[in-house]
Amino acid sequence: MDAICFHAIAGELRQTILGARIDKIQQPTRDQVVLLLPRGQRLLINAGANQPRLQLTRLLRENPAQPPMFCMLLRKHLTGAKILDITQPEMERIILLTLEGHDELGEVCRRQLVLEGMGRQSNLILLDDEGRIIDCMRRVDLDLSEKRQLLPGLFYRLPPAQNTKRSPLSLDAEDLPSLLAAAPAEAQLDRWLLDTFFGLSPLLCRELAYRACGATDARIFSLDEPSITRLCSAFAALTARVRTGDYAPTMLVRDEKPMDFACVPIAQYENAAECVSYGTLSALLDDFYEKRERTERMRQLSHDLRQTATSARDRVRRKLAAQEKEYQATQERDALRKAGELITANLYRMEKGARVLQAEDYYTEGCPLVDIRLDPLLTPQENAAKYYKQYNKAKTAEIMLREQIKKGRAELDYLESILEELREAESEHDLRDIRAELKEAGYLKGQKSEKKQPRRALKPRIFRSSTGLSISVGRNNKQNDQLTCKDAAPGDIWFHTQKIHGSHVILHTAGAPADDTSMTEAAMLAAYYSQARDGQNVPVDYTPVRYVKKPAGARPGMVIYTTYQTAYVTPEEDLVKALQLS
Repeated sequence: MDAICFHAIAGELRQTILGARIDKIQQPTRDQVVLLLPRGQRLLINAGANQPRLQLTRLLRENPAQPPMFCMLLRKHLTGAKILDITQPEMERIILLTLEGHDELGEVCRRQLVLEGMGRQSNLILLDDEGRIIDCMRRVDLDLSEKRQLLPGLFYRLPPAQNTKRSPLSLDAEDLPSLLAAAPAEAQLDRWLLDTFFGLSPLLCRELAYRACGATDARIFSLDEPSITRLCSAFAALTARVRTGDYAPTMLVRDEKPMDFACVPIAQYENAAECVSYGTLSALLDDFYEKRERTERMRQLSHDLRQTATSARDRVRRKLAAQEKEYQATQERDALRKAGELITANLYRMEKGARVLQAEDYYTEGCPLVDIRLDPLLTPQENAAKYYKQYNKAKTAEIMLREQIKKGRAELDYLESILEELREAESEHDLRDIRAELKEAGYLKGQKSEKKQPRRALKPRIFRSSTGLSISVGRNNKQNDQLTCKDAAPGDIWFHTQKIHGSHVILHTAGAPADDTSMTEAAMLAAYYSQARDGQNVPVDYTPVRYVKKPAGARPGMVIYTTYQTAYVTPEEDLVKALQLS
């Protein structure tokens, strides 16, 4: 969001929401404020460091149970206020909303809401009718910023002007060639434009260079008269759009993912990116930031869950490694028994206090001499008993370790499945279900003050095969259990990747034989929703649900199955999208 985008959105909002009254105020996250207006309009103000902006939004955002203090302050001063004006200081990333409301005594008063969209210094500031700061989203003391303070009670002042740069709108037709003549010859044109003029984004500077020279990395010494003429023409066209408000919101898309946007058409990528035009900048911003915000919010919410599951998995791995090492040691216990028997057979030759017994090993062909270590403080009989005791201890340990290793491997598989669930989680509801599952399993401790809130039960992912059969895919371990052990009919077909963590997939056959196309597509879904999503020829086991059983005491999502067959498929994302219903 450069200054030109701020100018565009200010003009767009003046045409749509000027005169509207603020019905409600919400603060979904620390950096976002949403003003609810009549006719269902929602004005989003984002003062975050990575995506500061102002726009109308159609997206519904989940609000915290307890509104933040800044939200309560805005509600006090702005609820019911009318939007009188929306302005922008020339070529600055700042928007001022002038509002008219009523104070505590019911008298008419004016307030201003100022969005400063300047990277890490982004802020949202509420001013009174005298221009004093009532409060701001981030208070700034002089210790933190040598430029200015932002504290309640102080008069608000705009950020210091960039004296080393010029406004593009102040440029005359003859100025640009003169500035170019004085520029360093080795300087790259787009960098020089960025350093000379404020309000332009790197994308627009590259676009001006491309329109002048046909390349984004041209240097000033390479500019000839036609190039300078084209540059002046492109620069004049850009400033004319700003003055007249003639914008063309454009999103750049590569590999079906949004990569950048501008308020003017962009040609520099040629065929390397698709240019998608929008009717309004607000609609563009909604589409551009929706996926980015969801990804970031999911990353933040899943961080502690992933950390908990990863720590538990690593702990189980270390414990298993130690147990397996100890188990291997128990496999050599026959040597202890043999030592005890050789000592017993040679008691008549032994003397108390001896450290080593040299005896013939009659268990080995040729009866070679072997040395058996002794404890000199013990009698010969006690040394023999000691070896027998160690043998019996190793024998018992083998049985216990075998059981512990079995449980440890099952726990490791379970934690790996949790990590796979976190990787596939698509919504905050998915994460809440995983959090609840980890709490029930004892990996997360519930807070004493934490109130149990009703959670909407998530439905499994639903697909329809090319021939019309319904396919269900579990979202987490608990849902896998519900889907396989309770919801599926005995004649439905169950799919799961072979020895690879993934979702349970049910092909609903309604008692009829399943066709080959539906079987293949269900197997591909099982491969896609697993750790082998990016693999090829993924083995997927399938069998009627009647052959799938859940052992007593098994962890969520763990089942055993018999009489199965295996298909080898390669998951295709396009097919998954085409088949998905919900």
